[in-house]
Amino acid sequence: MCGIVSAISERNITTILVECLKRLEYRGYDSAGIAIINNKHNLKCIRTVGKIETLANKLKTTPLTGHIGIAHTRWATHGAPTEYNAHPHTSNNSIALIHNGIIENYEKIRDKLIKKGFKFKSDTDTEVIAHLIYSYLKNHDNFLTAVYKTTKELTGAFALAIINTAEPDKIIAVRSGSPVVIGLGINENFIASDAVALLPVTNNFIYLEEGDIAVIEQDKFQIYNSNLRLVKRSIKTSEISSDNIDRGNYRHFMQKEIFEQPRALADTLEERLLQNEIPAEIFGNNAKKIFSKTKRLQIVACGSSFHAALAGKYWFEKYTGITCNVEIASEFRYRQTVVEPGTIFITISQSGETADTLAALYKAKKLPFISTLTICNAPESSLVRESDLVFMTRAGVEIGVATTKAFTTQLAALLMLAISLGKFQGLSSKITQYLIKQLKHLPFLAEQTLKLDHEISKIAELLESSPSAFFLGRGISYPISMEGALKLKEISYIHAESYPAGELKHGALALIDHGTPVIVVAPNDKLHEKLKSNLQEVQARGGKLIIFTDKSLHCKSHPNWRVCQMPKIAAEISPIIYTIALQLLAYHVALLKGTDIDQPRNLAKSVTVE
Repeated sequence: MCGIVSAISERNITTILVECLKRLEYRGYDSAGIAIINNKHNLKCIRTVGKIETLANKLKTTPLTGHIGIAHTRWATHGAPTEYNAHPHTSNNSIALIHNGIIENYEKIRDKLIKKGFKFKSDTDTEVIAHLIYSYLKNHDNFLTAVYKTTKELTGAFALAIINTAEPDKIIAVRSGSPVVIGLGINENFIASDAVALLPVTNNFIYLEEGDIAVIEQDKFQIYNSNLRLVKRSIKTSEISSDNIDRGNYRHFMQKEIFEQPRALADTLEERLLQNEIPAEIFGNNAKKIFSKTKRLQIVACGSSFHAALAGKYWFEKYTGITCNVEIASEFRYRQTVVEPGTIFITISQSGETADTLAALYKAKKLPFISTLTICNAPESSLVRESDLVFMTRAGVEIGVATTKAFTTQLAALLMLAISLGKFQGLSSKITQYLIKQLKHLPFLAEQTLKLDHEISKIAELLESSPSAFFLGRGISYPISMEGALKLKEISYIHAESYPAGELKHGALALIDHGTPVIVVAPNDKLHEKLKSNLQEVQARGGKLIIFTDKSLHCKSHPNWRVCQMPKIAAEISPIIYTIALQLLAYHVALLKGTDIDQPRNLAKSVTVE
């Protein structure tokens, strides 16, 4: 991983490839490279460690010119981030390819190729693919057949874009476990791992399906399925504007996306809230029939989406009265699973391409779940295509690696789902109307919380020099505190842990001494009084309390603690709004520490490998 771009055109494509790569920077990477076939049918390749700008500067001193080429940003999996491990990888100076994913059996293939006389120049799993393709070409297979036979030997996940000097008018793309999109232009065509990369050159896309192999030429293309039979895939026109990928007047994409949350929440709610109900049909045509049979829920997700699922569990069990199990996708996919009758399988993902979540869905489709449902922000993603029921969060393009608006819209979606399901489990009309009324307040309350930006920036100064921090919450606020800790560690690199406040005395108090920052999520709910006694435990050990609490509770700052008074918020929707305050806190701490906020080290936006 992490970003793939390829182009074939009647114009020089070097600059195009670099500009498209820049639009994938948000995914996270540690090196970049480009390979083109020039007009003399020679393969030329340049790779660099670090930012795309380093690659762009090298191309100024060593310019490349060609009408067909590939480019890549790498996030290291096999081998350190070095120039010789950067993509593209080549074989015999005739095959060049770029790869997202992981080849699990690469060592076995590597050993076989070494015995055949192939020499390896990198530590990566990717280089074996280039040599394997070339080995089939030596046996007089054509380009397409060589690629097809190679894919049949590979175990793992891979998205590939490949060029060959022997057939310099073709790019071959492969999708197996990692996303690939074809961009259609006029006398030019493109390939990318994300349509966002290609928005400056086209808004017409074809999303390859699992197992597809595509042969792309300047004025045509052909798509084959996993059995090498010609197939047709529909063309989609994207409504995303390339202007959406601009920071505007904000310092960082993350900051911009935090401040876009009122609009994102309003879009997510729009036309989905009736006065007395949230219709099941917003989740899919058959949702009403499926919801009427639902007795249990199984949710799987990763990262922030997992935290959203944990919050959703509270809503589901409170408003539907049915059991909800939440599990990390990477654990679910490898354990023996018992499926109780009447269970819906739910996935949550920002990108819809999260490898572990997608693998869990494939497993679930072979088990006796009554249906599958996904909550997602990417309409053409694999999770959306593979699920029976779908809810789109409408957060819009999110560039910052640390999710913000995608997470809060997931929370809104989960509460809406709980209300909709509750109708089939006897949720009263009075409670339904009350919850819908609170949901309608979300955009306004988000705006009010964003007005605390300056105050929270001052609170952030209390954490700037701290090596670690604790986050506390009770009830549904606990998963929100988990998300707050994740945000802080992701972008500020401060070690942060979250605990249910009542669990402190069972070990965590040993780590709290004078000056240890303890951030508390304290909405006005039935657990507020219980939380107070937990805070006394922290104060007695000299911890530095930072409390986010409802202004209706009239809690004031004190020499021993700092209070941020939140707007008056109904407890039922407090998780969504308190999340925004914790995002601002993490952002301002990272700003003070001078970290790379939009592209934090070692992280990728869309985790398309195990």
